[in-house]
Amino acid sequence: MNYKPLLLLLGVVACQTQQHTIQTTSTADKSAADVVKPVVITDSVLHDTDDPAVWINPGDPAKSLIVGTDKDKDGGLYVFDLNGKLQADKTVRGLQRPDNVDIEYGLMLNGKPTDIAVATERLTHKLRIYSLPDMKPIDKGGLDMFVGETGTDYRDLMGISLYKNKAGVIYAIVGRKNGPTDGSYLWQYRLDDDGMGAVQATLVRKFGQYSGLKEIESIAVDDQLGYVYYSDEGKGVHQYYADPEKGNQELALFATTGFTEDHEGISIYNLTDSTGYILVSDQGANKFHIFTREGTAQNPFEHALVKVVTVKAAQSDGSETISVPLNGQFQYGLFIAMSDDRTFHLYRWEDIMPLSNRPLTNR
Repeated sequence: MNYKPLLLLLGVVACQTQQHTIQTTSTADKSAADVVKPVVITDSVLHDTDDPAVWINPGDPAKSLIVGTDKDKDGGLYVFDLNGKLQADKTVRGLQRPDNVDIEYGLMLNGKPTDIAVATERLTHKLRIYSLPDMKPIDKGGLDMFVGETGTDYRDLMGISLYKNKAGVIYAIVGRKNGPTDGSYLWQYRLDDDGMGAVQATLVRKFGQYSGLKEIESIAVDDQLGYVYYSDEGKGVHQYYADPEKGNQELALFATTGFTEDHEGISIYNLTDSTGYILVSDQGANKFHIFTREGTAQNPFEHALVKVVTVKAAQSDGSETISVPLNGQFQYGLFIAMSDDRTFHLYRWEDIMPLSNRPLTNR
């Protein structure tokens, strides 16, 4: 806690009422100054922003794209440039409540590596998959998820995160509105060419503990380290191996205290191949709790709290972090958070966390 200015302390006897007024104003000013403000706010979507992802242009990172969901029964995938301007020719409309979206690089289709954006379409119970950067559908109308489930909301899609292992195999880890508490809340699918240049999905495992308190939405994968994290709202963040061959043992449950309401968006910032930060949204407080990506010598799955950041984005659900230079404005990476005013807020990484002398990692 900061001490009161010396001038206010000297004036406390002479003018206690005035001192109280000045002190209150000073506290409010300091609180406002502590709120991290975005440097770019995107154009608005039609209904309700929910989750962003970023496609890094390999030829020119300054021409990278932001793909964000508009979560409505008449929703879409909105595409923006790094200035927040809508790219109307790439935006996909008419989706039935798309919830979360993620991006991966180099899925082999027709013998060629194809970058993909994958979104969950809640009302149809399907994954929707688009090639990048043109945002053309490559899913033959969508891939059915959670087939055979009959529980209420057990097929209503929510979270999605993509994992690419060191052999180049790409998986989709998918969540839903509701599910069992027996360790099978998430389903993982392998994505492949169906032989005709479209994507097919093959179920490879069911895993993931669920507290039963609220729901599970946000999922994030650390490709380099091979871990998947997901927010069990009202409980904490679970950590598992992303590789299905490594089993379904829970590795950690962290971020269990200090949250105002729901645990929401998760994103990862890499400092090196093995160090960095895990950011978790405290939705009701407009804050992000930042934890170490790496563990300790005693426990490799212990993620210490580093700091808590208050952002201008309100009621932030989905988020994304990019840890490579993109352009002159985002020289040290980019943090994106959705805001309940139908926009996405873009922050410079150095405004979220102090710069480190450790090198940035390459994608």
